[in-house]
Amino acid sequence: MQIIMSNSVFLTELKFVFSCLYFFLPAYLANMTPPLAKKISFLKNFNAPVDFGLKVRRQCLFGSHKTWRGVFSAIFVGMSVLLIQGWLAANFSVFRNISQIDYGAQNLFSLGFLMAAGVMAGDLASAFIKRRLNINPGEKFIPWDQTNYVIGAFFFAQPYLHLSFKVWFTLFIATFFLHVAINRFGYELGIHKAKW
Repeated sequence: MQIIMSNSVFLTELKFVFSCLYFFLPAYLANMTPPLAKKISFLKNFNAPVDFGLKVRRQCLFGSHKTWRGVFSAIFVGMSVLLIQGWLAANFSVFRNISQIDYGAQNLFSLGFLMAAGVMAGDLASAFIKRRLNINPGEKFIPWDQTNYVIGAFFFAQPYLHLSFKVWFTLFIATFFLHVAINRFGYELGIHKAKW
């Protein structure tokens, strides 16, 4: 009996973690978009740096690698993925059952924008701090390189969603390990410059 109860608790927690990751899918894909957007030729017109080359004490605000192309493409992807999730939840009960939020009760355009913009804000904030600490792009900045977009999405989306702290804590921990694994995979494919 105790083994059955332990298995039930494990499966419940596993479903919870999976539902958190599914909820955060727009943010994950938005975060992965900027490096891939470099390879799309028609986006080259948006290759201007976000900081427009402004400097503080001879250091760029964010760096020339943080471009409007990355910001716009990430927001587009994040919003698109959330709209797809909303459609899936409206048409298939299996997706409603694993959802942390009621997609039908949300303004999906606003939520998609907030999540993706939060991802980019977290990334830019991390880049700003790295430049102030004289850490070059691509150099280690653990754990912020792995989790800055979770923090950004939290500050942008949480006032709108009011999710439990457990959801965000789970995402923070799980994302750290997922980010390391995915970046290593991207490094092997030549997409990312860093292994971590």
